[in-house]
Amino acid sequence: MRITLATFQSLDGVIQAPGTPLEDTSDGFEHGGWQFPYADADLETYGSKWFAEADGFLLGRRTYEIFANYWPTVTDENNLIAARLNALPKYVVSATLNSVEWHNTTLITSDVLEKIAELKARPGRELQIHGSGVLARSLLDHGLIDELRLWTYPVVLGTGKRLLEPGRTATALRLVESKATSSGCVLSVYQPAGRPTYGDFTKGTATP
Repeated sequence: MRITLATFQSLDGVIQAPGTPLEDTSDGFEHGGWQFPYADADLETYGSKWFAEADGFLLGRRTYEIFANYWPTVTDENNLIAARLNALPKYVVSATLNSVEWHNTTLITSDVLEKIAELKARPGRELQIHGSGVLARSLLDHGLIDELRLWTYPVVLGTGKRLLEPGRTATALRLVESKATSSGCVLSVYQPAGRPTYGDFTKGTATP
């Protein structure tokens, strides 16, 4: 299976608490719910398109708890996102959870990279990560993510947790799709393209 990552971020890269004011107030974050004013039909269209490709989900603890408290309550049979999340296998990476209650959920507490590599090697379409910043950063650093789907919104927050914080493994990316939504969000789809390459404009040459 391919591992794909979808995340919402502000123009300055903040991914913390896009959905509700109380989603994640850690470190005194006061901008929770910043994504809501930009929700449009494109969000549902693309979200449903990608969820339809999922054969499983890989989640960090915080995202799991948010999802598990909400999506099982959505019983509309026409809601594809709820149907996929509630039915398909879910793998939760956590060092603090002792059990998971959501249907078809497996807890991963040790040997995380090895177990995720084993999941990735299984046949199937996509093992999807949504949000889950801590987990996503680790998997990016270890080259385990095959595609990044970044929703960048026209708002600057100034504070908050970021996906691409300093200290990440240097990685080149290839843009495979880009679209501006009706609300001004830019949806960019990237795939890893190995290590960055460098050059020198004063000499007009690439650096070996």
